[in-house]
Amino acid sequence: MSLISAALKRINPSQTIAISNKARELKAAGRDVIALAAGEPDFETPDNIKEAAIKAIRDGQTRYTAVDGIPELKAAIVAKFKRENGLTYKPSQVTVGTGGKQVLFNALVATVDAGDEVIIPAPYWVSYPDIVQFCGGTPVPVETKLEDNFKLKPEMLEAAITPKTKWLIFNSPSNPTGSAYSRDEMKALTDVLVKHPHVWILTDDMYEHLVYDDFEFVTPAQVEPALYDRTLTMNGVSKAYCMTGWRIGYAAGPEALIKAIGTLQSQSTSNPNSIAQWAAVEALNGPQDFIVANNKVFKERRDLVVSMLNQASGLTCPKPEGAFYVYPSCAGLIGKTTPAGKVIDNDETFASELLEAEGVAVVHGSAFGLGPAFRISYATSTKDLEEACLRIQRFCGSLR
Repeated sequence: MSLISAALKRINPSQTIAISNKARELKAAGRDVIALAAGEPDFETPDNIKEAAIKAIRDGQTRYTAVDGIPELKAAIVAKFKRENGLTYKPSQVTVGTGGKQVLFNALVATVDAGDEVIIPAPYWVSYPDIVQFCGGTPVPVETKLEDNFKLKPEMLEAAITPKTKWLIFNSPSNPTGSAYSRDEMKALTDVLVKHPHVWILTDDMYEHLVYDDFEFVTPAQVEPALYDRTLTMNGVSKAYCMTGWRIGYAAGPEALIKAIGTLQSQSTSNPNSIAQWAAVEALNGPQDFIVANNKVFKERRDLVVSMLNQASGLTCPKPEGAFYVYPSCAGLIGKTTPAGKVIDNDETFASELLEAEGVAVVHGSAFGLGPAFRISYATSTKDLEEACLRIQRFCGSLR
C-alpha cells in the first residue's frame, strides 16, 4: 500500500516556485543571479495598508474570524465589484481565502468530479491543470497562437466544449503572457458560452488593475449578464496592492457555490489571517492613486524589455496589454548549440543554459503548456531588467 495518495500523484510541484527557489540557492552560493521568475511586485505594500494591519493588532483583532471572511471585508469586496465592475453581489455571495490560489482550489475541489472536463487556454498559469487533475477531472488545454497575441478565439472555445465540460478557466490579463481581452473580444467568447448553459466560468481577474496604454478591463459577467448565475469572479490584493505575502484572495458568485467553498475551507485552513483581512479592507476602501503610479513604472519596464528582447537573435516578443510578464518565443533558437556544445533542443534547455551561462532565471514556456517560449516577470528593478536583457542578448548571440 502506497503512503502517497493517488490524488497527490496526479500533480507536480509548481515549476515557477521551483525555479525561484533554485535562483535563491544560487545567489546564496555566491552566484550573480538576476531572478525574473517570480510573479511578485517589487514595490512595498502602501503605508496606509500597513498601518491598518498594525491598528488591527493593537485593537485585538487577532482571534478566529468567520471561516470565509470578516463582514467588513465582504462589504468592501461587494463595494469593489459594484464600483469597478458594475456587478451586484450580496455578502453571502462572497468568499475570502488564503490567496487567490486557495479560492481557485476550493472552487474546483468543491465542483469537479472524475470525468469532468475543464477548458484551459494555453499558455496558462501552472497551477490550473494540476488542481483539476488533483480533483480527478480532465484539463482540456486549448493552444493559442503568438500571432493572435495568445488570445482564445471563439471558434476555438466552441470546438473545445463537450457535454462533459464543467468549467472554463479564464484569465485576463494573463499569467504568463500579459495578454488581455478587449470588450469586443470578451463578448465574442461570452456569446459562445451563452449557448452552452452547462459550462461554468471561473474567471481569474488577479491582474485587473495592471493594464496599460488606456486599455479598458472587463470581466465576463460584466460583459454578458446572462452568465452571472454561472460565473465565479475571482480576484485578490496580491498584485495591484503589492500584498503577495499577506495571502488574501476573494471571489463572488452564486450562493450555493460560495456555501460549498465555505464548507471545504472550514475543514482545511478555516479563516484567512485576521490581520491580513483588516489590511485588505483598507486596501479596497482606501486610496487607489498609487496603482496609477506603479503602473507607469511597469509600463516603462514592459516597453524596455519588449524592445531589448526583440533585438536578441532568434527571439520574438509580443507587447502585452497587462500584468507584468512578457512571453517571448525562442523558436528561432531551437536546434542551435551553445559554445560548450550543448544543443538547445527545447525551451527548458534554453532556460537552464541561460541560467548556467549568464545567471538569468526565467521560466520555460512548456511549464505553462505552450512552447518553445519563456516567461519573464518585469516586476523588478529597471536596472536589473536592463542588465538581464543584455545578458539574454549575449547568450542568444553566442548560439550557433
